[in-house]
Amino acid sequence: MREGMAAGAVLPKSLIVKVIPQLQALTVEDLDKHLFFTPVKNFPESFSDEERQSLTAAYTKMLTEKIIPAYKRLHQFMATMYLEAGRETSGIAAIPDGRAYYRHQIKKYTTTNKTADEIHQLGLNEVARILSEMEKVKAEVGYSGDLKSFFNYVRNKKELMPFTEPQQVIDNFKAIHDKMKPQIEKLFDLKPKTAFEIRRTEVFREKSASAEYNSGSLDGTRPGIFYAPIPDATKYNTYAAESLFLHEAIPGHHYQISLTQENENLPRFRKTLYYSGYGEGWALYTESLGKELGLYTDPYQYFGMLSAEMHRAVRLVVDTGIHSKGWTREQAIQYSLNNEAASEAGITREIERYMANPGQALAYKIGQLKIRELRAKAENELGDKFDIRQFHNQVLETGCVPLAILEDKINNWIGAN
Repeated sequence: MREGMAAGAVLPKSLIVKVIPQLQALTVEDLDKHLFFTPVKNFPESFSDEERQSLTAAYTKMLTEKIIPAYKRLHQFMATMYLEAGRETSGIAAIPDGRAYYRHQIKKYTTTNKTADEIHQLGLNEVARILSEMEKVKAEVGYSGDLKSFFNYVRNKKELMPFTEPQQVIDNFKAIHDKMKPQIEKLFDLKPKTAFEIRRTEVFREKSASAEYNSGSLDGTRPGIFYAPIPDATKYNTYAAESLFLHEAIPGHHYQISLTQENENLPRFRKTLYYSGYGEGWALYTESLGKELGLYTDPYQYFGMLSAEMHRAVRLVVDTGIHSKGWTREQAIQYSLNNEAASEAGITREIERYMANPGQALAYKIGQLKIRELRAKAENELGDKFDIRQFHNQVLETGCVPLAILEDKINNWIGAN
C-alpha cells in the first residue's frame, strides 16, 4: 500500500472511510467482544475441560500478542496516512495505467472484446427498453402515478407482504417450484442428479446476506442449496420471488453448476471453473424463461423480473460511466436512483462495490444478451428444426466457457443441423 501511495495507485477516499470502522472493530481489547474470540464461546460439548483451557489460553495469547496489535497498526495507517493519500476521484482511470487496467477487467469479466463505449451504449439502450416494459405493467395494474412513485408503491404494497412466519416464505418458494415443474420438461431434457433444497439463511448472517445458491459437492453427497434470508417475515416482499428463484435455483445456478459437476466428459478443473459472463449470464437468461415455465401470470411478478433485469442494465451504464467516462460516485448513485426501485442505501453500497472492483458488474447483462442473441439466431436459422431443449443442452453441457467459445459452439451446432 505504501508503494501504491508513492505511485498514485490508491483507493478513493469514499471507500477508505468505509474500511476504517471495520478495522477498528478488530482492535477491541475486551476479548469477550472480539470477533476472533467467538470460537472460544462455542466449543463442542465433546471437548474436555483440559482442551477448553488449553485452547482458550492459546486464543488469548494469539489475540493479545499478535492479532490485535497488528490490526491496531493497520487501523492507524489506514485512518491517517492512507486516508490522506486517498483520491477524490471515483473511477479506476485516475490511477496510472487505469484505462488499460479497465480494458483488462472488461475482458476478464465479460470474456469479450467489447469496449467501454460499446457497453455504455448497450446499457443505455437496455435501460430505455426495460423502462418501456415497466410502463406497460404500471398501466396494466391501473396505477396512475409516475414510474418512480410506482417503485415505492410496489415496495410498500401490503398485499405483496402476506407472511407472518419465515417458513411461509420458504413454502412460497416451494410452491413456485411446484408450479413450474410441469413446464420444465418442455425446456429441459437434461436435469441434475444432485439433490436440491430450499433453506432459510442462518440467523447469524442473514441481516447482511442476500439470497444465494450454494452448490452441491462434486461427489453428490451434499445437495445444492438455495438460501433465502428472512430477517423479518412480515416485511418480506414477494414481488421478485419468481425471478429470484429462477436465477438462484432452478433452472439457474442449480442446473448450470450441477450439470457441469456431474458431466463425466469434463476434466476435474473444468467442473469448478467459473467465468462470470457465462455463469451469471445464464442465471439472468433463465429469469426471462418465466412465462414459458408457467410463471409471471401476476403482473407484479413480471415487474419483479423487469426490476432485476433493470438492475443489471443500470450496471452497464454506471460501471463504464465511473471507470471510463469520469462519472463521480454521486452521478452514478443518482442515475441508479432515477431508473430502479432499490433504496438509496442499497444503491450506494452497489456503486461503491463497482468502484472497488471495476468490470465485475458487467458480466451479468453481457452474458444474458449473448445467450438470448444466440437463441434468436438458432430459432431464426433452424426454423421448425429448432428444439429449445437441445439448445439448452448445447449451452449447458460444456460448463463455464468464455462467451466467444460458446458462440462458436452454437454456430457449429446450427451449421450441423
